[in-house]
Amino acid sequence: MSLDVELRAGAQALGLALDDGQLRQLLDYLALLAKWNKVYNLTALRDERQMLSHHLLDSLAVVAPLRRQQGGAGRLLDVGSGAGLPGVVLAICCPALHVDCLDAVAKKAAFVQQVAVALGLPRLRGLHARVETVADGYDVVSARAFSSLADFVQGSRQALAPDGVWLAMKGRHPADEIAALPPGVAQVFHVEQLTVPGLDAERCIVWMRREPPGH
Repeated sequence: MSLDVELRAGAQALGLALDDGQLRQLLDYLALLAKWNKVYNLTALRDERQMLSHHLLDSLAVVAPLRRQQGGAGRLLDVGSGAGLPGVVLAICCPALHVDCLDAVAKKAAFVQQVAVALGLPRLRGLHARVETVADGYDVVSARAFSSLADFVQGSRQALAPDGVWLAMKGRHPADEIAALPPGVAQVFHVEQLTVPGLDAERCIVWMRREPPGH
C-alpha cells in the first residue's frame, strides 16, 4: 500500500474529511521530515511508513477532538514540539488555527520554520525557547509525550489564556499523573480515549483547564 493510500485510509478511519491539498501537505511534510532527519536527527524513526503511523496518524487522531473542543480556530502553543508533532499536523488540518511549535532545541524550531515556508502555512511558527519564558495568552497549550502532567501544567501555566485549555497526549490512562497534579493549578475535565489506525497502542488525551479560585 502506498503512503498516499495509507494516509487517506487512516484519515477516513479517524472521521476526517481532508481535501487533496491537505493530504498533499501532510505527505510533503513527511518527505521533509525524512530528508532533514538524515542530517538533524529530528526523530528516532527512520522509515517513512513508521513515521506515517507513529507520527502523522498519531497526531491526526487529535484533530477531530480539537475541532470539537475549540472549533479549530484561535491560538495554540505546542510545547516540546520537536519536529512539529502534533503542531504541524494541526496547522495543516485546521487552517484557521495559529500554531506556535515551541522547542528548546534550535534546529527543531528551525525545521518547523522551514516547513511553514515550504508548505505555505502562514499561521505556523517554530519558536526556539524554554516554555517557562513564554507568557502569552494561548487558547490551547498542547504537548505530546513531553513530560508528566504536573510538570507540563506548572511549566506552561503562564502561557495559557484564563479560559484556555491544556491538551496532553498520553499513552495509557495516566491515573497516577492525574492524582499528582498540583492543587490550585489545573483540573482534568475529560480524558478522551483515542484509536490510532495502524497503531497497536493505547492513546488518550487528557483535557485540563485552570482550577477556579477557591477550589
